[in-house]
Order: sequence, then structure tokens, then C-alpha cells
Amino acid sequence: MKIYVAHSSKLDFIEKLYNPLKNSKIYAENEVILPHDESKNINTKGIIKECNLVIAEVSETSTGLGIELGWAEAFNIPILCIYEKRKTYSHSLKFITNDFIEYSDEKDMINKVENFINSFK
Repeated sequence: MKIYVAHSSKLDFIEKLYNPLKNSKIYAENEVILPHDESKNINTKGIIKECNLVIAEVSETSTGLGIELGWAEAFNIPILCIYEKRKTYSHSLKFITNDFIEYSDEKDMINKVENFINSFK
């Protein structure tokens, strides 16, 4: 499965998102696109169009994140929104997906996302 990972640049995405994903079965068993892991500019719109799933970390708001989710929704790509416990997310996201996961830490996030992906396949 090809999975695009969307997030706000306000998030400490390397430590809280990228590293846990890279050390998981999710990364080992799927093609996971981590857009800010590359030093070059990439065409995110084109990549999202080719994906089977978008995982969006929505604990922090971001205009760029909203644009990426709008593209995914327009291309009929399923979206999974994940957010950290004690944080809130924009309730307008419920217009583009019904799939939300609240997590308490990185290990909890990985376990819940793995379960979602296994039920999604």
C-alpha cells in the first residue's frame, strides 16, 4: 500500500511522527511517503493522487495540511486523521473523513495505526 503522511510543520514531526513510523511494521510493509524527509521539493499533489491512504497528524493546524487533505478528498483517497490526546482538531475535518484515532504516545499511535491499516487492507 502507498501511504502519504501529512502534518503541520509546527509539529516536531521528525521525533513524534517520522522516527516512530520508520521503526514500525507500517514503514517496513508499505511504501510510506514522508514529505519533509527529503531535502528536495516534491510534487505532493501528484504523489497524493497515486496513494491508497493519507494519514494526517492533525494535532496542530496548518493551511498546507488543509490543502493536502483537500486534494486527497478530491481524489477520493481515504484519510485517517490521528491526533494526540489532550489536543483538539478542527471539527471541519469530519466533512472529509470519519476515521479518527486519538493516541497517548508514539507507541500507542503506531499500534492503533497498524490496527487501522490491517483492517483497511
